[in-house]
Amino acid sequence: MSKQTPRKQNGRKPTGAKQADARQTDGQSATTAKRANAGKNPGAGSGAGSGTVTEGRAGKAATADSTRIPSPAAAPAPAPAPAPEQDVPPVGEFSRRRLLGTVGAAGAAGLVVGGAGGALGVSAARDDAPEALTSIGSARVPFRPTGGGHQAGITTPLQAKGHLVAFDLAPGTDRKAAAALLRRWSRTAGELTAGRAPDADTGVALDAGPSSLTVTFGFGHSFFGRTGLTKRRPVALDPLPDFSADALDAGRSNGDLWIQIGADDALVAFHALRALQKDAAGRARLRWQMNGFNRTPGATARPMTARNLMGQIDGTNNPKPSDKDFDERIFVGRDADQAWMRGGSYAVVRRIRMLLDDWEKHSRHEQERVIGRRKDNGAPLTGGSETTPMRLDANGPDGLPVIPANAHARIAAPESNQGAAMLRRPFSYHDGFREDGAPDAGLLFVCWQADPLRAFTQVQRKLDRGDALSPFLRHEASGLFAVPPAAEPDGYVGQALLEG
Repeated sequence: MSKQTPRKQNGRKPTGAKQADARQTDGQSATTAKRANAGKNPGAGSGAGSGTVTEGRAGKAATADSTRIPSPAAAPAPAPAPAPEQDVPPVGEFSRRRLLGTVGAAGAAGLVVGGAGGALGVSAARDDAPEALTSIGSARVPFRPTGGGHQAGITTPLQAKGHLVAFDLAPGTDRKAAAALLRRWSRTAGELTAGRAPDADTGVALDAGPSSLTVTFGFGHSFFGRTGLTKRRPVALDPLPDFSADALDAGRSNGDLWIQIGADDALVAFHALRALQKDAAGRARLRWQMNGFNRTPGATARPMTARNLMGQIDGTNNPKPSDKDFDERIFVGRDADQAWMRGGSYAVVRRIRMLLDDWEKHSRHEQERVIGRRKDNGAPLTGGSETTPMRLDANGPDGLPVIPANAHARIAAPESNQGAAMLRRPFSYHDGFREDGAPDAGLLFVCWQADPLRAFTQVQRKLDRGDALSPFLRHEASGLFAVPPAAEPDGYVGQALLEG
């Protein structure tokens, strides 16, 4: 807080001596503020008409303090000589880290107008040492994990903001040029995820920490034909089959190259998107882009499974890294036909619009029967908590299954699909409203698996035949991408493919 307003905001009643001191200090503060305003904005003794945000707050502070000026009967102490003016940067030049550090120390109440607002403005503008980043800002996910391994963004906890982007190689971009692009992208991603600015930085995320930024790269089916690498294209990358509920926009589907960006800060995520897009100039052209979001970390009292825009807890039955067969289900094994994909994974991407107006016409009871789980806590309709296994053989007093035969949770369960499972890691999206006034909103579905044919395709075929949720969904875009292991310490993503 400013030295001009040394108020203590506690619940104790001050002694008589302290009250006199406070009155004396307040009178001095008001006098100093009036002098400052008179010098900067002549004729503004009332506090109105200030020329800048900072001055406006100071004027309000002086007005508030003037209501506590001692009465003429009190003997005021001589006013001290005015302190020398300090060079204070304009409001637009505040360091974001310094401002946030001040707010974090003062609490949200420090942002109210009046005396506290003026004090905060002065304190934030001083050239003192920056405050430490919050845990959210300082969280870092290595782009190149120690000892190698999988790319970040697969088992990483869901981030608050995400971008999914696909590129097509520009005409004339051959295998060598594609390798140069992946090398440049990997270098940029490594800098950004470490919280460092790349070359020719735009300054979009200046002062922010990495904020759990992840950048994940993948290759589409068409990439291999364009680079003369068709013999190295995995069988698992064969195009997905058509499904009856599909209404796919080809312009927003597939692509030669795919990038998934995630971060817990929207500016950090956009910064990465912009940097990678600039890196692609002359080598690849943007095919499509989708922007998504999740809950901000810390928004709930305890860590919870994410909710989608239908209000349902989404991801309850996800495989867990602690499962003994997790790696076998999610990551490509050592016996894969293409060595460069060993330790990698396959990402299925679907843009699924939710018919929210139709969905919200149904009661909570009806919605829960469509899903097969309670809306409030995600527990199966057969009872227990969110993590309680579903009892698919349980019948009610009427002799019918407690979890309806066409409930989404029943049909998608591994028990109903010969053990098939995938790691779902989606983002929600909202792209405004359609011409009929309905929200253009839903799910950017991203799932990870070792073999799409035995995971996503198998489950989606079953859902396609009678899922109670399907009438409320529209699948509007789709893609399948091969995501190789993480880059080596001095290498780049896909190096074993492009140089092997």
